Amino acid sequence: MLEVELRKWDDDFRFLRERFQTVLLSIGEAELAQLIEGAFSASAETSEPLPPRGVQAISMAFQLLNMAEENRANQARRKRETELGAESEPGTWPYQLRQLRDASFSESQVRDALRRIHVQPVLTAHPTEAKRPAVLERLREIYLMLVERENPTRTPMEQQALRRRLDAAIERLWRTGEILLERPGVESEIGNVLHYVSNVFPGVLQLVSERFRESWDLAFPGTDPPPEPRLTFGTWVGGDRDGHPFVTTAVTRFALESLRERALGVWRDRLRSLAQALSLSDSMQPAPAILRDRIAACGLAVEHEPWRQWARLMLDKLPHYRVPQELAADLQLLSDALRESGADGVARAEIEPLQRLVSSYGFHGAALDIRQSSEKAEAADNIEVLRMIREWTETHGYGSIGSFIVSMTHSAQDLLNVYRLASEAGLAHETAEGPACEIPVVPLFETLDDLENSGEVLAEFLAHPMTIRTLRHRQARDSRARPVQEVMIGYSDSNKDGGILASHWYLRKAQIQLARAAREAPIDGAVELRIFHGRGGTIGRGAGPTHIFLESLPFGTLEGEMRVTEQGEVIAQKYANRLTGATHLERLLAGVTRWTLMHEGMHECGPAVSHPAEECFEAVANLSRDVYRKLIETEGFLDFFSQATPIDAIEASHIGSRPARRSGQRTIRDLRAIPWVFSWSQARFNLPGWFGVGSAFNRTRQSEPEVWRILTRSARSWTFLSYLLHNVEFSVAAADAGLMVEYSELVEDSSVRTRILGAILEEYERTRSMVEALLGPDRERRRPRMLKAIAIRRAALTRLHREQISLLRAWRANRDERTLEALLATVNAIAGGLKTTG
Repeated sequence: MLEVELRKWDDDFRFLRERFQTVLLSIGEAELAQLIEGAFSASAETSEPLPPRGVQAISMAFQLLNMAEENRANQARRKRETELGAESEPGTWPYQLRQLRDASFSESQVRDALRRIHVQPVLTAHPTEAKRPAVLERLREIYLMLVERENPTRTPMEQQALRRRLDAAIERLWRTGEILLERPGVESEIGNVLHYVSNVFPGVLQLVSERFRESWDLAFPGTDPPPEPRLTFGTWVGGDRDGHPFVTTAVTRFALESLRERALGVWRDRLRSLAQALSLSDSMQPAPAILRDRIAACGLAVEHEPWRQWARLMLDKLPHYRVPQELAADLQLLSDALRESGADGVARAEIEPLQRLVSSYGFHGAALDIRQSSEKAEAADNIEVLRMIREWTETHGYGSIGSFIVSMTHSAQDLLNVYRLASEAGLAHETAEGPACEIPVVPLFETLDDLENSGEVLAEFLAHPMTIRTLRHRQARDSRARPVQEVMIGYSDSNKDGGILASHWYLRKAQIQLARAAREAPIDGAVELRIFHGRGGTIGRGAGPTHIFLESLPFGTLEGEMRVTEQGEVIAQKYANRLTGATHLERLLAGVTRWTLMHEGMHECGPAVSHPAEECFEAVANLSRDVYRKLIETEGFLDFFSQATPIDAIEASHIGSRPARRSGQRTIRDLRAIPWVFSWSQARFNLPGWFGVGSAFNRTRQSEPEVWRILTRSARSWTFLSYLLHNVEFSVAAADAGLMVEYSELVEDSSVRTRILGAILEEYERTRSMVEALLGPDRERRRPRMLKAIAIRRAALTRLHREQISLLRAWRANRDERTLEALLATVNAIAGGLKTTG
């Protein structure tokens, strides 16, 4: 089956590449057509300069390759499900429900847990790629035609017509151009989120729902449909003020207004479709009295299609609903009227999807978070935006407002300061015990030191009277069984602070400490902890397979609710195509459901028993951190980084409205984690994804043989370590030592170049050796898809890297705009080829 899957990968890419070459020949670009013919051949590696528009041609070929990979993955998943059974696909609902049954969880236990599951992906504005929105639209057109080609019943004439349409779409993409010529404003980033809110997520939600219901019938046949786990969306775009000078109160208001407008637009479309579908006549079945009475109460004569009439009434009332619950009540009335008339199937098909949409979407589509740094908690503009939120909620309720997130939280006082600002803004509610804050205040722990102290900070915050009152007030307002405290943990800055091994370890420790602080909070019934995982789109920023990530979480830290960031290019990769988006969300929901029950099951059995390797991992993590810190603090490292990577071009690019640095200082500490990771990947070092790992394990093997034996036994059995090592293995495999050397030639000081490159290459080889020692030498058998993905790109990427190096030299010599544009084209092309940015 694997051989067939890999062959399809090649076949789809060959087909798309041939169509692209056909288009290039038809418009007189024979040289570029020849370039695409040979660029992906292993024998085509050369240092010759690329022809004009050669970078764009290879970049577009990479977009087609990524499309072929996505289609391959989706079709292979379907094939495995068909031939091996739905329960064979890891991470999906059938698989996870089967795992719960095998773990002796009953149908009623799973059903009860589903009522408490709530997952919220949060879209953030960190686009470190330069694709124009129009490019994303063209790519989706081509992908849909590639899927259409799968239909085996198409005649030769139909296939030829499809090829002609595909050629036209490819030509449109070629003529669109990929590079943003001006830096996007926050408004354009809001527009990108709105695209997903209005055009993508409603359809994805329907697919997710259908998969869940079919999976439940497979796992528990003959039982009534259970409540579906809640899935909502959030966003930071327009509310993230941390170091962003262009996110003003006016921008935040615009974001809220735009989200509401788009959500209402979705509802207008859905209610129009509903009215068209409800063609039931009261001559065929009498309309229930409750429906007729409600229509008459609106001052209208009851028509002969009262169900359709009620749907039109809801459409008319849409601008006047204050909160989504009012729409939900009218939908329930319609559902009851249909069922009373015996039309249960119509109610299930037409009304239930809208009822689920009310729960997920409300009238806002995505809840807007506000984020600000702890260093500005005293700023007057914070009071201004909080006053605007008070005005907004007085009219529209709190459903569209997420959390107030305090980045770089160092102490409880950083959080308590927000209470004072909220009180000044009128966002304090008077209770019998005193004032309570109307919006949740959420700490964001990012550095290793802050993660280490997170449990103590949260405990102090939860013990404060204002926090206790606030949690109780929100519990009562939201009708929850227990008060909920959200805490965000940052994968990106912790990695930049101490390297990948220390980052993952301190994140794990922090989650355990935070869960303990929540359990021991001085509030009746304890506090339910909701962890907000700030993961990025690359290994160096916390990325990795979703279902394995969930399995690797420490026991006791998952209680049914989870938020997780979807950042930058990941949004398009995961959600641009509905089937891919639905698959990702299914794994997220199913995984949270399974591991919530497993965590609770372990808790009921007594204190969680730690894995044998857990007790000795602290020393390994600290060794890794020390090696990593020694490198980035060594004399000359900043110069090496600044010259051996295209960080200066990235900072000058048009790939996001946010500045690359928090305060403009030219230091590693001030640089945001996204351009830090992005620049290392562009130069193929991938340093944030592996540096320090090899030395930590090598020193442990030499000085602590018993600990080493424990680690080797645990490398596959302890999910945390296995997940971490497989991610490191990918980072090492995707790096390229030869290209590291070529980029290092850009460093002007030869002594700095020799010293730092030598340290990096030594650690690279050491890490590769240690990962193999821990996971075994059978990488070709374990990771065939990873190795093929790297191999199929190698030759074309090498040409792009060498073109980028040449352009970096030229641009640094004269800093002219035309050279910068050409340089940014290579940045975009390499990012597309690697399928990774920041």
